[in-house]
Amino acid sequence: MMRCTVNRIPSRSPNDTAAMEKAILEGIIVPQDVVAVLGKTEGNGCVNDFTRGYAVLALKQFFGEYRKESTSTISYVMSGGTEGILSPHFTVISRKGAYNQDGQRQDQKSLAIGVAKTRDFLPEEIGRLAQVDEVAAAVQRAIAEAGIESSAEVHFVQIKCPLLTSEGVRDALSRSQTTVTEDTYKSMGYSRGASALGAAVALGEVERAGLQDTDICNSWHLFSSVASTSAGSELAYCEVIVFGNSDFAEGPYFIDHAVMKDSIDAPALKLLLDVHADAEMVQVMAKAEADPTGFIRGHRHTMLDDSDINHTRHARAVVGGVLASVCGDPMIYVSGGAEHQGPAGGGPVAVVFKRRD
Repeated sequence: MMRCTVNRIPSRSPNDTAAMEKAILEGIIVPQDVVAVLGKTEGNGCVNDFTRGYAVLALKQFFGEYRKESTSTISYVMSGGTEGILSPHFTVISRKGAYNQDGQRQDQKSLAIGVAKTRDFLPEEIGRLAQVDEVAAAVQRAIAEAGIESSAEVHFVQIKCPLLTSEGVRDALSRSQTTVTEDTYKSMGYSRGASALGAAVALGEVERAGLQDTDICNSWHLFSSVASTSAGSELAYCEVIVFGNSDFAEGPYFIDHAVMKDSIDAPALKLLLDVHADAEMVQVMAKAEADPTGFIRGHRHTMLDDSDINHTRHARAVVGGVLASVCGDPMIYVSGGAEHQGPAGGGPVAVVFKRRD
């Protein structure tokens, strides 16, 4: 029987594992059960944010002291950027046991986690249908591993995806191939968008038939209500973590989600907290985006036109502040850039809860 847990660990720097070690010594976290770590690191969240890779390196070395098997079996998803009041931290996801279709169903559904990886992508595949298809297949594998029987029970799909570097663009050109863009920063959006559409295809939110390369980062009416994608230079493949509920899982944890219609849609989170007022809030996970129309509720915003600060950084600060004001906690996971992740200008927000009984 699968039993999943989620713990938040504060960090004083990208390589700080002191609080993680304390949690292990206190028996809160069992290293052998860890399947994924989501992190918010204090870099710029852009192409040259090396705090993500730094944190992954530190975490791999840390868990290597406790695990005999390769630490590559843990999925590391680092999201750079803790603008505004967002507090750097790690969200540690543990899973004991496994899904067994012949197992006994529980009276209530509990948190179920599935993880998967795609193959490495060629530079010319990033931000295109090849990435959509590979991610869709990986999401389906993760859902099956978690024992989640319905797409309606999938509440958050976290995907870490690659981006284009100057070296990658040159490599493609040397083979007479073209990339979706030669702008490395813009490539982050294309990669996030393709990954999100992959999740949407896997969950039946978007039809694969008829989907074209040109839909990516253009056809904003196509989106997933549960996908959260984050791009980085520290990997060439996609890491997929599916969060859902299953009656083949046990334990006090469960997850639910809503969709923010825009970056100031505080009621979306408030509704979740009100519906589950009898449970403890464990972690909030959300996407943030500067509305691509340049307007929020009829009023012009300047996030897209700021030459000093990237719009994804503005968006994280805004949404982080809005959500923290609702839940009363700044140590939450807010990732910037929500291409095809919720409606344009909005994004999914999910909460992991723990039953008090």
